Amino acid sequence: MNLLKKLLLVGVLAASSAHAAAPFARSQAPGYYRMMLGDFEISALSDGTHAFPIDTVMTNVTPAQIGKDLAEADLQAPVQGSINAFLVNTGAKLILIDTGAGALYGDCCGKLVANLRAAGYQPEQVDEILITHLHKDHAGGVGAFPNAVLRLSQAEADYWLTPANKAKAPDFLASFFDAAQAAVAPYQAAGRFQPYKVYGALEPGIEATRAPGHTPGHANYLVQSRGQKLLVWGDIVHVAAIQLPHPAATVKYDSSEADAQASRAALLKLAADQQLTIAAAHIAFPGLGHIRRARGQYEWLPLNYDGAPAPKP
Repeated sequence: MNLLKKLLLVGVLAASSAHAAAPFARSQAPGYYRMMLGDFEISALSDGTHAFPIDTVMTNVTPAQIGKDLAEADLQAPVQGSINAFLVNTGAKLILIDTGAGALYGDCCGKLVANLRAAGYQPEQVDEILITHLHKDHAGGVGAFPNAVLRLSQAEADYWLTPANKAKAPDFLASFFDAAQAAVAPYQAAGRFQPYKVYGALEPGIEATRAPGHTPGHANYLVQSRGQKLLVWGDIVHVAAIQLPHPAATVKYDSSEADAQASRAALLKLAADQQLTIAAAHIAFPGLGHIRRARGQYEWLPLNYDGAPAPKP
């Protein structure tokens, strides 16, 4: 073997040894994704993922069907459930729809503020927070936005902020009432708590629509700009692999299974018929996509990745 070959071999072996010693990174890229909706900029923000206990939470669906649905989606329980929120920059206001769990779910979550900063914004810039419903994983992070006004439906506020309702609710919901009251209290004290009594237009291009069932006052937010529409639908779907092929499947946290089923059926049909872009709290991050009918069921079509989102001419 000549000298050049020996030197090359030594170099390859040295390089192989060094690369093998590299530590695992053990982290994801910052959890934000950007898209344009007409003249509005939409940023999906991840608050993290948590192990969703499908076997103890899903109702109106058999264990056998759950297993079959998960297997067909190449998943197994517990599925890592995404917690997504959505930031809407209208050019006039910065509006955050839902806020993640904050510190309420432990180390798995509470990443929304860091991801908001990674996306180029600061918590102090958020003008308004729109809450779909007052569950921990949607309102737990509201305390991070010192200048925002907090808005949600009056029906939702009345339910979670009324002590008599807590007394009548199942025991597993007791901490949800406590968390809701704690989330709202600073905004009440600062005069920045503004529930809306009537569903409809809240800001130019943003309207609240009623979708009861998961909670009594659950709202969706329809965002529109230059003819393009985005429906931020909160907890209409928890596990897409199960509830899209089987919309009657519910979760034990639903306040009314019948209303939850009816809201889901109506919105799946609307989304498919109108080809709406959906922003989903618990479909795999970034939770942006479309609903289509296929073989008598519904399917999720994630948005095609756009590496350079910009306003359409």
